[in-house]
Amino acid sequence: MSYQDHINQVSTLIGKQKGTWDGISAESVARMRLQNRFQNGLEIAKYTAAIMRRDMAAYDADPANYTQSLGCWHGFIGQQKMISIKKHFGSTERRYLYLSGWMVAALRSEFGPLPDQSMHEKTSVPALIEELYTFLRQADARELGMMFRDIDAARAAGDVMREKQLLAAVDNYQTHVVPIIADIDAGFGNAEATYLLAKKMIEAGACALQIENQVSDEKQCGHQDGKVTVPHEDFLAKVRACRYAFLELGIDDGIIVTRTDSLGAGLTKQIAVSKEPGDIGDQYNSFLDCEEIDPATARNGDVILNRDGKLLRPKRLPSNLFQFRAGSGEDRCVLDCITSLQNGADLLWIETEKPHIEQIAGMVDRIREVIPNAKLVYNNSPSFNWTLNFRQQVYDAWVAAGKDVSAFDRARLMSVDYDATDLAVEADERIRTFQRDAAARAGIFHHLITLPTYHTAALSTDNLAKEYFGTEGMLGYVKNVQRAEIRQGIACVKHQNMSGSDIGDDHKEYFAGEAALKAGGAHNTMNQFAA
Repeated sequence: MSYQDHINQVSTLIGKQKGTWDGISAESVARMRLQNRFQNGLEIAKYTAAIMRRDMAAYDADPANYTQSLGCWHGFIGQQKMISIKKHFGSTERRYLYLSGWMVAALRSEFGPLPDQSMHEKTSVPALIEELYTFLRQADARELGMMFRDIDAARAAGDVMREKQLLAAVDNYQTHVVPIIADIDAGFGNAEATYLLAKKMIEAGACALQIENQVSDEKQCGHQDGKVTVPHEDFLAKVRACRYAFLELGIDDGIIVTRTDSLGAGLTKQIAVSKEPGDIGDQYNSFLDCEEIDPATARNGDVILNRDGKLLRPKRLPSNLFQFRAGSGEDRCVLDCITSLQNGADLLWIETEKPHIEQIAGMVDRIREVIPNAKLVYNNSPSFNWTLNFRQQVYDAWVAAGKDVSAFDRARLMSVDYDATDLAVEADERIRTFQRDAAARAGIFHHLITLPTYHTAALSTDNLAKEYFGTEGMLGYVKNVQRAEIRQGIACVKHQNMSGSDIGDDHKEYFAGEAALKAGGAHNTMNQFAA
């Protein structure tokens, strides 16, 4: 409904109350309705799922239409990110939020900082989704509130044209609410536990759930060692659990992102159930590192596989885990991805050990031989040393092309000594265009950085502490924070406004009229930032 439609509807409703509601302003109600467009998380999930489906179709038509996100560990961080995007680019199109399980574990657990091993409370994940959307909705309320004040000022000045422009802007307002791709880890338990958590995440507003094929009780960060995968049928049961949760809650086009950690996972906890040669269980078991045995040499407690008439003993570690053959990771990733897409997944995530376009593309090419429109979500991870990786890629390309690299030590390419060299410049250009090039070549629909705001918070705090507690004193804050905020137009320089003080004043006036005691008077120090 338009702004005027809301006013008309509420006016009619007030008129039916025989004068008892005459103290209510229909326009004030209309404003509050527009400032609170989404009544619950399911409305958000339905709205944002449609956005992602539209964006996926746009990418299929042209891979230049890839999407991006940054991981946010607090509602305020997500809010400021989206305010910044609207300020700099005028639109939130194709920009999402990412919710990282790593950051939930490290920053939001009641146990305190934890490693990314699913030891944090599962309820902290939907709680963060709800928090993120609370802050994004507040960003809407704040921005619309300022527009409503401008409408009142235009009316007071008799500027009809300005009023019409502002009313049109309100009717065409673009919300800060965007899709969240939310990390459900390995499901925090069995398929039923996955379903229960998925429901809570969707009810909080998540339209896209990312789930990985590690065992839930041995889960590791994607960039650490010791990862253990599960057979496909176990994983697919959890994928179906997520889909059931979406369908039960009426989010018919919810998105499931299936992540394979097989490239870096050399272990499995289970031998897959196989009923006939070539089935999915048999394919999973075919990657096990086995040795042929004679029945007479079988040991007590051995697990033995019968393949093509041969008896094979999978190598079992003291941890009771089974080992995959070295070098089988890419083949397992491809099988994981194809199987996931054939069983209800919408997007893929291949966790790699380095950001190398051709490595990713080699696997995607094989997947697309079976599923032509296969698309990836890719982690532009801070766990990668991007500078060193890309300088080494350029170094290797130069060697292959016969160029002289005698001036460079490949192991020391991170050194500042190389920063001004042609090699470093070429590497930086490859980093700059990585997302665009990988979207075109390697089927990457969505680029995210899992932990960027973790690192920016640490870096900015370190810089402030160094200056403020050092010789610069208060100038360390004023010069590098406040002055920069003012000159760059950072909304938070008016922190009272950002926290909702002006919204509260508006409500006080709605409720109490001229008797309202408001905070935004002449003596409010935020007026110093009016310019």
